[in-house]
Amino acid sequence: MSFVIGREEGVDSGPAGDLGSYRALDGSEGAPLHIDLDGPHAMLIVGKRGYGKSYTLGVIAESLARSKGVAPVIIDPMGVFDTLGEEADGEPVPTTVIDDPAVTPRSLDPKSWCALLGLSPESGAGGLVWQAAGNCDSLAEMRAHVEETDAPKTDKRAATNHISLAESWGVFDEDGMTAADLGSSEITVVDVSGLDAAPMNAVARGIGEALYRARVDRDIPRLPWVLIDEAHTFFEGVARSALETILTRGRAPGVSLIMATQRPSVVPEVAVSQSDILISHRLTSEVDLEALDAAQPTYMKSSLGERLPTGPGEVVIIDDSTETVHAAQIRRRATPHGGDSPNASDVTLEE
Repeated sequence: MSFVIGREEGVDSGPAGDLGSYRALDGSEGAPLHIDLDGPHAMLIVGKRGYGKSYTLGVIAESLARSKGVAPVIIDPMGVFDTLGEEADGEPVPTTVIDDPAVTPRSLDPKSWCALLGLSPESGAGGLVWQAAGNCDSLAEMRAHVEETDAPKTDKRAATNHISLAESWGVFDEDGMTAADLGSSEITVVDVSGLDAAPMNAVARGIGEALYRARVDRDIPRLPWVLIDEAHTFFEGVARSALETILTRGRAPGVSLIMATQRPSVVPEVAVSQSDILISHRLTSEVDLEALDAAQPTYMKSSLGERLPTGPGEVVIIDDSTETVHAAQIRRRATPHGGDSPNASDVTLEE
């Protein structure tokens, strides 16, 4: 008999993923442990570098890719999840890797466009961008829309310059990714590792908003799961609004979010408090431990500090659905892990 993290007691049906096993006090493996993939969830995976948070994200991704009714999308800022499609100890996961990502300009609403370009909607240039974003399907159309207005030349120049800046990032295309594209594959890996912070955030915001709106309007049948590594990078940029929307309002339309970060002190408190599943690898930074302590529920106040893991792959899981705390060992991945660090001793040099 295995326990299913994130599933309320008495519910025994629906897809669940193999997460690992319980970790006994002597370090040995205990009973199997699974994670609920049936209903929407907000999960936060934390841990210092090298202790397995990206690995755990990959374990959950493998299970999602083999589950029916879901549409997992990984936003990959490190370029390490394309290995999901490679064979290791089991069958490779059917994976679509997008290594030159672009979203449609329409995937961002007018307010998001102003935030992305650092323009106040009340300003002359911001108002022009707002109107253009609401009426146009491409950046070229947005520029033309601005030029055709009778606004002051300085405002039009500022607006077109900002739109040209967005175009220079190369992440907007009227034929770019849509919610229908992302909601139809077994798993989609969006590799943003080659992008700077601003365009990387633009892609993440476009994906988050498109999937959320598509589910609100019931335009896609599958339930989206957005998995995002190094999540602190996106909460520090314009993607934050889309992620917080999923965190606070994603349950009703059925949009899930899994965030992995080595810096829980940097992500906003809502990311911790709204997560119904918290998976903690080893943490040593005092500010990171304080951030978790400040947002943790009362039922595990006395136990988290005593049960924090020490070795790679060891985790403590806080399950808010059942108000329980679990010491566990994450299972081995069936596909290769692309996040291992290289070693100089492994390099063969030829004269």
